[in-house]
Amino acid sequence: MAHMDTAFIFDLDGTLIDSVYQHVLAWQEALDAEKIELSAWRIHRKIGMSGGLFANMLIRETQLDISQDLLDRLRTRHAEAYRRQSGKVRALPGSRELLAHLTAAGIPWTIATSGRMETAGPNLEMLGIDFAKVPVVTRDQVKYAKPDPDLFLTAAERLGVDIQSCIVVGDSIWDTLAAQRARALSVGLLCGGYGEDELQRAGAFRVYEDPADMLKHLDEVGGRR
Repeated sequence: MAHMDTAFIFDLDGTLIDSVYQHVLAWQEALDAEKIELSAWRIHRKIGMSGGLFANMLIRETQLDISQDLLDRLRTRHAEAYRRQSGKVRALPGSRELLAHLTAAGIPWTIATSGRMETAGPNLEMLGIDFAKVPVVTRDQVKYAKPDPDLFLTAAERLGVDIQSCIVVGDSIWDTLAAQRARALSVGLLCGGYGEDELQRAGAFRVYEDPADMLKHLDEVGGRR
């Protein structure tokens, strides 16, 4: 039987970067500016999903008529508010070390994020990502975001590997659902605020605390040459 090499596709916010709650506060500020009341915990549950699903959630939970113009204003306000929060954003423990270990071991990896480059760019720079070597995929580059599989399928294609040899690493159920739809295995991390049981029910076959914990157990998920 031929050996199948493993490749890793990482989510960004809440997986490699401790930025989930800054995004929540930025969305809340954007919604407040449009006189839309929505509890922070409800926003948190939707971080990482596509803009279309976020709009559907707003309609369902606020009973408002959400126009495309309003959605565009919210996205702009969110980006502006997030930039003001960005000074508080940090890389999660073990993020740089995990990526450096994979690189040194010759294991392919990339990042696929539902964020657009306007908000993801500074976080990618914080991780020291070399765009000439790492084929990062952002929301701007695909038609649909999570839980659709487009981000992860595109990432695998740019890595030049079969999606079925990939392991998607994420912190939310939207990551694990999109991984399932792409026919990839998924690993869940607790550092984005979702619980272990939730991630496992959504399809994660392993769950770790954060990138540092995953690095300690990398052999469990095929991270070896």
